[in-house]
Amino acid sequence: MESQVRQNYHRDSEAAINRMVNIELSASYTYTSMAFYFSRDDVALKGFAHFFKENSDEEKEHAEKLLSFQNKRGGRIFLQDVKKPERDEWGSGLEAMQCALQLEKKEHAEKLLCFQNKRGGRIFLQDVKKPERDEWGSGLEAMQCALQLEKNVNQALLDLHKLASEHGDPHMCDFLETHYLNEQVEAIKKLGDHITNLTRMDANKNKMAEYLFDKHTLEGKA
Repeated sequence: MESQVRQNYHRDSEAAINRMVNIELSASYTYTSMAFYFSRDDVALKGFAHFFKENSDEEKEHAEKLLSFQNKRGGRIFLQDVKKPERDEWGSGLEAMQCALQLEKKEHAEKLLCFQNKRGGRIFLQDVKKPERDEWGSGLEAMQCALQLEKNVNQALLDLHKLASEHGDPHMCDFLETHYLNEQVEAIKKLGDHITNLTRMDANKNKMAEYLFDKHTLEGKA
């Protein structure tokens, strides 16, 4: 049934919001994999586990905001499958941070869903695939994966903002600028800083350096 509150909400924007929700949920799924990988008894890096769990929660919150937006705009929600992460082992803390940087872009999905509803769009979610891996290697490897993930999410948000601008939708542009774009830049910068410090400490080869980073940089902020 067509929404009675829908106004100036293009079908392309509605569909893009649904796709963005899937991106955010996929990122959350991957961060969850990272978080519990680093809390395993044979990895036991509490700081990395806490860091990635917070990122997972944040990405999920972003997806929910997008779902709420969809309802407010009179859009319709169509969810997709969430795929599993690409790996199960996340390697060193540095590798995990690099993976996380790429993931950061996902947390904004929930905000987009909220926007879709606000504008009278309809949310149609897609499958959320599992992460590409189950093992994440070192902390450095995981951070590198996260960095790429955040960059992918950021690009999707920039494309969404461009689409809203092309369709003359200032409300959607403001929503993205207020809730997503600045946060995304800050998340990418944080991951980049962590990767730089882990690399400087040669954390991939020096497990004591990785442990100290986990204990004093990540766990110290928990």
